[in-house]
Amino acid sequence: MAWIKRNLLFVVGAVIAVGLLAAAGVYDFKNWQRNNAALDALNQAYVTLQGLKSQSPSPGNDQIDNIKAAGEQEQQLLQWIQETKHYFQPIPSVPDPADGEITDARFAGARDHTLSQLQMEAAGASVTVPPQYGFSFEAERTLVKFTPGSLDALAQQLGEVKEICEVLYVARINSLDGVRRVRVSNDDASGPQSDYLDQTITTNDLAVFTPYEVTFRCFSQDLAGVLSSFASSPHGFIVKGINVQPAAGVTAASSASGPPGTGGFAQPPFGNAPPAFTPTPAPISSGGLQTVLNEQLLSITLDIEIIKPLPGN
Repeated sequence: MAWIKRNLLFVVGAVIAVGLLAAAGVYDFKNWQRNNAALDALNQAYVTLQGLKSQSPSPGNDQIDNIKAAGEQEQQLLQWIQETKHYFQPIPSVPDPADGEITDARFAGARDHTLSQLQMEAAGASVTVPPQYGFSFEAERTLVKFTPGSLDALAQQLGEVKEICEVLYVARINSLDGVRRVRVSNDDASGPQSDYLDQTITTNDLAVFTPYEVTFRCFSQDLAGVLSSFASSPHGFIVKGINVQPAAGVTAASSASGPPGTGGFAQPPFGNAPPAFTPTPAPISSGGLQTVLNEQLLSITLDIEIIKPLPGN
């Protein structure tokens, strides 16, 4: 103790020095830990960068900025979507009341008027349709009360079927054999299977996709007109598939008169077509013209999808 008293300043200085050394050690240890953590983060970032650079496409480098290019392409895509809206205009529902409310009575009245109108338009275009055909709405044809919650979907489909049939009428097909749609109501369970597709309406982030199938008979030049009309329609028609087969027993040689597609061809009644035959070529006189085309009536089945953009797209 006497020594401490004699050397008090030295002892105090030594204690302070030891404390400072301890603080410096702790500070260095913490910095060492931080440096190690920073080094690990740097190594991980380097590994991530190398992984990104090895991807295809990569984010780019000092000369090529793929991230910026991706942003520009996204803007171009959004601009293209805006420009193509003209080709995806919604088809009005039938009925389409001003107040937006579709009641049982309104739909029943619009149904009767539309089915009658489609029959009359077919007759006016010389297009044969089955007698009293319901255009895929046979199940709803005599109803006055409908499944609650189904009227909007039925009205939308009625409007779309009407638009599809009118495209076929304008193209002057010879006959419409049938239209098939997706079931959207419990009432459809009582309808004939020939009216329906075993598919569903699908939706993604951009649009609703509604499938239909139409079967009709025409000649090849009329089929070209049908496809052209669907392609140029402003209502988002996409032909997903086409099946073409000869229609039994009817060729251009067996027609009564008139060019293809004018309704001047003799047609077999529905479900009672005569057996197919091959016409015997007429003898060719010396110097005469040889027949190089003997067009046959075709049975066409089109798989059609209607694309309806969601609100805001």
